[in-house]
Amino acid sequence: MFNADSAQKFPTGKTASAALRLAVTAALLALLWQLTDGPQVVTLLAQTQWPWLLAALATAHGQVLLSALRWRLTAAQLDQPMRRRDAIGEYYLSQFVNLAVPGGVLGDAGRAVRQRHQAGMLRAAQAVVLERLVGQVALFSVLFLGVFVVVLRPGGLNLPEWLSDFVGWLALGLLGVVIAGGVLLAVPGRVARMTAGFVAALRLGLLAPRVWPRQVVLSLLIVACNLGSFALCARATGTVLSFAETVTILPLILTAMMIPFSVGGWGLREGAAAAIWPVIGAQAEAGIAASIAFGLVILVASLPGIWVLLARRGKLGPPA
Repeated sequence: MFNADSAQKFPTGKTASAALRLAVTAALLALLWQLTDGPQVVTLLAQTQWPWLLAALATAHGQVLLSALRWRLTAAQLDQPMRRRDAIGEYYLSQFVNLAVPGGVLGDAGRAVRQRHQAGMLRAAQAVVLERLVGQVALFSVLFLGVFVVVLRPGGLNLPEWLSDFVGWLALGLLGVVIAGGVLLAVPGRVARMTAGFVAALRLGLLAPRVWPRQVVLSLLIVACNLGSFALCARATGTVLSFAETVTILPLILTAMMIPFSVGGWGLREGAAAAIWPVIGAQAEAGIAASIAFGLVILVASLPGIWVLLARRGKLGPPA
């Protein structure tokens, strides 16, 4: 909960970091406006087809609801049972903070802090990290499988060499992370104990015999909602994506949002869309318009988090 006292205690370094992210976001969007036809982007947004946009909004809500259920499942495995309505409320609040506040993970951190009373801060943090981790694994799995099929299928989507190389380096980087985790397990001392504790939590929360099938189904549905919402935003702004393009191009654009240099992925996501959209024979401006529409849709879909926040402030008393 933010109040006047907490604002005074907010570290100067974090304030500077937030200001830097805001500046980076503004600079990236301004640069894109200059490098592309900014007025054309505005025209495409003004011509948005609202039925497709409303369908994208409904799909975005589905992504939040399913993510909340996945987190609830993971947390329950780590001795943190919670009611379905509580998990959904927490996730909406977390999504809103992640998208609206510089930092990108503050909402997730708050979610862990508020659940620490059941099994401790470590378990609460592990549940949040594992839930986000399995989501990224599912997204990358769809990306790699899609690229693999596209490359092998003759006459399909023709990926340029630079894009194929990027996917290859991304795969190598993720493999390096896995190898680094194995190395940390072998390092004696505190690092090995922490890594072993995380691996044990992973086995409980994600890989337990009765859990992993539900984790797989939920994660694939969440990825489908995420990509579907983006594809519907593209359709609303004038670009029709095939299934192959949806499972290869869009995950790459969403990957740019993971870079913690902007607010809610703004600027980075639009830059990636501008660079990748011509691969499917469309204009960069169309990619930017689709990305902006998607950014607004997921932000609007997170707005119930404000209601959750206000409801809690009402229970805890008047704000400072």
